[in-house]
Amino acid sequence: MTLTAPSRQLRPAPDWDLVYKRNFIERLKRDRPGLAVRDELPELIERGYEEISEEEIVRLYWWGLAHDKPKIGTFMVRIKVPAGRVTPAQLRALGDISAAFGRGEAELTTRQGIQLHWVPMAQLPDVMAAIEAAGLTTAGAEGDTVRNITSCPVAGLQDGELFDVWPIVKEAAAFFSGNPEYSNLPRKLKYTISACPAQCNGPDFHDVALVATEQDGELGFGLRVGGGMSNTPRLSRDLGVFVPRDDAIAVLRAVTDAWQRDLRYRLSRAKARIKFMVDDYGPEGMRAKVEEVLGRRLPDGRAPEPVGEADHLGVHPQRNPELVYVGVPVPSGRITAHHLHAIADLADQLGGDVRFTRQQNFILGNVPRDRLDDVRDALAAMDFPLDRSRAYGRSVACTSHKFCNYSVAETKGKLDAILDHLAATFGAQEIDGLTIHMDGCPHACAQHWIGEIGLQGTSTSVEGSDERIEAYDVTIGGGLGRRAAIGRRLLRRVPTTEIEHVLARLVGAWLEERRRRGAADFTFGDFTATRTDEELQRIAGGERESESATGVVVTVPGPLLAMIGGADRYEVSARTVREALEAVSRRHPAFGAAVLPNGDVAEAYLVTVGDDDIRTLDGLDTPVAPGTEISLVMAMSGG
Repeated sequence: MTLTAPSRQLRPAPDWDLVYKRNFIERLKRDRPGLAVRDELPELIERGYEEISEEEIVRLYWWGLAHDKPKIGTFMVRIKVPAGRVTPAQLRALGDISAAFGRGEAELTTRQGIQLHWVPMAQLPDVMAAIEAAGLTTAGAEGDTVRNITSCPVAGLQDGELFDVWPIVKEAAAFFSGNPEYSNLPRKLKYTISACPAQCNGPDFHDVALVATEQDGELGFGLRVGGGMSNTPRLSRDLGVFVPRDDAIAVLRAVTDAWQRDLRYRLSRAKARIKFMVDDYGPEGMRAKVEEVLGRRLPDGRAPEPVGEADHLGVHPQRNPELVYVGVPVPSGRITAHHLHAIADLADQLGGDVRFTRQQNFILGNVPRDRLDDVRDALAAMDFPLDRSRAYGRSVACTSHKFCNYSVAETKGKLDAILDHLAATFGAQEIDGLTIHMDGCPHACAQHWIGEIGLQGTSTSVEGSDERIEAYDVTIGGGLGRRAAIGRRLLRRVPTTEIEHVLARLVGAWLEERRRRGAADFTFGDFTATRTDEELQRIAGGERESESATGVVVTVPGPLLAMIGGADRYEVSARTVREALEAVSRRHPAFGAAVLPNGDVAEAYLVTVGDDDIRTLDGLDTPVAPGTEISLVMAMSGG
């Protein structure tokens, strides 16, 4: 299933003068390219963190560096791992780097990479040198670049795949990573390349996906473009072409160039992602733009439908009957230097390798079948038991507000608490197939829109007081592969003190229905598809999403919450965007000074109504009505 927004009448193409006038980040990239900041690091360190402007911090994104929360001079360092594949030596090096620079902690990411926190600014050159000495890189891990290229983590191991895509992934990563021609894109761009029959890599939500297929005896790919999450989720759309294997890099370049050369998608960062280009042109129009850049037509074709489902957890046979691979759940993706060293040692002993997954787990590949008992014992000793409920390995959480400046609610620890509660209530194996995606903000780094249960952090007031506490919006019915769908929002602002119990009521009703049907394959997604929202709201006992706002809603990003008493949503009476923002400013003068200095929106922020930047409408005079949602977006968000 694909979610297709209607093609729109194209906006007139702007020129570069208008782009630079409207888009502060485009001016910054023109004048001070992000990749160049690597050479400037010594000078920035000598000046001291407190003296460095936010603009300079933004440029560090191009090297996978972002300041941790609170902003006291320590950094997140994101490491790219194409297809999630690392050797034991690289994994051991990552453990050394974590121990030396990241307080012995690390996180597996939803893009098959790994990231550190706590790294002092003065140590950034050393940590980057150590990463590169291990044969890895941070170049393009954030910023307006081609991000880490994902794939099926067991590419080359499993039966059923048409061919091993690893050589193509490796070639693409080598070509695009740190390439100046592809490091000044309108926004970030996420590729995935896979031959997994179940399409475990999620081509549905990627910007660009090459999906292996065979046509008339020739091996190649179908091409899907335009997926993405955040505030405006989209599932990718099939462009109706066949891409021969040898043309994979050329077609990736053509798709990217068609987008990056169209200045419509540089005018406002709120509508810069490639999904908006596919919205505007439609699949056929997008195909025409790609073929125009490529200089020739591509054969007609389509990406295949997914076959089965695969989370790659547990023990699975490989093509070589003497070998297996072992998928290991890692709750919330949190891992330590000690773990990394121990896993590397184990893989070395087995003569195998290690692969990170988009679900924040790891896989031991090429494990001798006769060593399985040793592997089980070794993993259990690391606190990674293979009999842990698969729900812990199928569910993902973003970095969380401990480190992320945009997050407004706890995610990793809260996800663990939710799963612990569900496992204790119903039994660990009963919830095996459940998938929860948990985000701390609308950026949707953990893709809450595609979870069977999706949770997005927000806040709510304590009844009878002005105190605000963390809360969660709840979506249901998302999925990938054969069940691909964007979830629908069911509940708003469920307090953190209640969320475990609300979800337990929904999960309990699902399990009861599954037992009644006697169908072990009846999923939570199947259950929510058989119930109306009203029925599910009654089961959950939460606040109804269908209750209409009586005023204009202003949503505020995490970095501004301290200015407005912790509320990320304000409801005001207003006829225009200006009146709405001024109403919030009167209550919170610090907000007004930051967002509306001199009566105009500061360059550091974008203001949108729905999908649209107000500068493409009537600016601050854009009319609004009760129920209209105005969103503030940090213009310099790395995202």
